[in-house]
Amino acid sequence: MTTSPMYTRILPWLWAHRLRLLILFAGVLIPLWIFGELAEDVIDRQQFGFDEPILLFMHNNATPLFDQVMLFFSLIGYRFGVVPVDILVFLFFLQRRRWGDLLFWGIAVGGAALLNLAAKHSFGRVRPDLWLSIAPETTFSFPSGHAMGSMALAAAVVVLLWPTRWRWLALILGSFFVFMVGLSRVYLGVHYPSDILAGWVASLAWVIGVSLVLYGRLTKPTPQAEPMQAEQVGA
Repeated sequence: MTTSPMYTRILPWLWAHRLRLLILFAGVLIPLWIFGELAEDVIDRQQFGFDEPILLFMHNNATPLFDQVMLFFSLIGYRFGVVPVDILVFLFFLQRRRWGDLLFWGIAVGGAALLNLAAKHSFGRVRPDLWLSIAPETTFSFPSGHAMGSMALAAAVVVLLWPTRWRWLALILGSFFVFMVGLSRVYLGVHYPSDILAGWVASLAWVIGVSLVLYGRLTKPTPQAEPMQAEQVGA
């Protein structure tokens, strides 16, 4: 009984809207791929003109205190912060049987993660190597997974809380969090600034697109709004 809403409403809705979601996925991935190709064409080292100066500026102004602050935001910006929160929110909606919010959350943050993997492997941009980072990485660089993950989390929270009195707090804290996570990755020398910008834009476009598909507008219209209509799921 507890799983029936999942199968009778969410899965049919996903099947009915599979084409829209695939078009949305491609519509974000293709411009991201073009952006990456432009970066490769600008300079042989696969970077835009502003990438190296910003990286060097950050490194030249590094301090032990900044090191610790940036390491902290880098750690919570993905596996030790964003990913656990994504899972906990998903489980919260599942336990409360809030199927509409569960659907939006899963597609928004899960889709952003898949989008990042697809973009990284389609472009294969190597990490910056201007200095030995205190938090080295070995995976592909473009776009930043930290930037996309933190932006997807923050944007999804804002979409869901927009019709409540918590909207501005979510927007302010989310913006600060996303900025600090992105800044930390550049400071640590493991991402080009263009990696961060591309990740932010792609992830924000994805979450907004998902909201448009599910709710027909940029944000959830009311706290009780459901993305699924009866005629869309055969109810």
